[in-house]
Amino acid sequence: MIQYFKNINGQTIEIPKADQGVWVNLVPPFKEEEFIELSNELEIPIEFLRDSLDIDERPRYEMEDNVKIIIIKTPTENNSFNDSDAFYITIPICIILTHNQIITVNSFDNGAIKKFLNTFQKRHPDKRNMMVLKVFEKVVQTFLDYLKEINHNRNQYEQSLYDSNSNVDLLKLMRVQKSLVYFVTALRSNEMLMMKMERTNFLGLNEDEREFLQDLIVDTSQALEMANIYTNILSSTMDAFASIISNNLNNVMKRLTSITIILSLPILVTSIYGMNVDLPYQHSNHAFYIPVIISLFISIVIGGYFYKKKWF
Repeated sequence: MIQYFKNINGQTIEIPKADQGVWVNLVPPFKEEEFIELSNELEIPIEFLRDSLDIDERPRYEMEDNVKIIIIKTPTENNSFNDSDAFYITIPICIILTHNQIITVNSFDNGAIKKFLNTFQKRHPDKRNMMVLKVFEKVVQTFLDYLKEINHNRNQYEQSLYDSNSNVDLLKLMRVQKSLVYFVTALRSNEMLMMKMERTNFLGLNEDEREFLQDLIVDTSQALEMANIYTNILSSTMDAFASIISNNLNNVMKRLTSITIILSLPILVTSIYGMNVDLPYQHSNHAFYIPVIISLFISIVIGGYFYKKKWF
């Protein structure tokens, strides 16, 4: 679906077709006919429009026939029905700059473009470079928001795991860890993209715009550092829980082994007195109580020894 937005008197207006100074936004579902129509109408290489469909597309920039494309990664919630998938994934946003328009192509609905749309009435579409940088800003803000949410959820899952040792909570922590892997990879690529754009001045930025881009690089580095810290904390937590679970298993096995030993020795005594041979005191009136007393005595002695060694 193709959306055309224009800023008229400080209000965001959706118009039916492309015009001078219009922001063109492509959102799912996509149709090949729309790609071909938009490519012919705005003189955009159709490969630029199709690149966003590849969820694994890396952040980069390119220019062909005086049309520029910038691909940057942004986070979004994962709508997968698989319980082992990450809570959040990263998807590409394609920003295409033509002679008169700025076009964004999104393979999924995402928070960065929604935030940009909510503030579009403050934008100046004729200042295309600043429009691109503002999209970058919303991407960085979305990363930071999701990282704070991930850290909050991580603390909740850890606390729940302390109380219950549930496999469900371990699975949730694993899904958080997968999300952080996506974030670290995407943020590192975004940072490299911005630094390369600053170095080559791909957009032809003026001094104020270059300073704004430098601020975005700093914010991206901060988000990357946060993601790395949360990843390290989560990895350490998972290792600690693995050690705790292993230690608990060893304690359980130790208790079971102790109980087995305590029960096996009395069984040995009763087995001996159950043989069909002549045995001491077999004709005594207390023949039944003798093996019972011996068995209880051995059990108490061994149980006391294990208790002293803190095997229980």
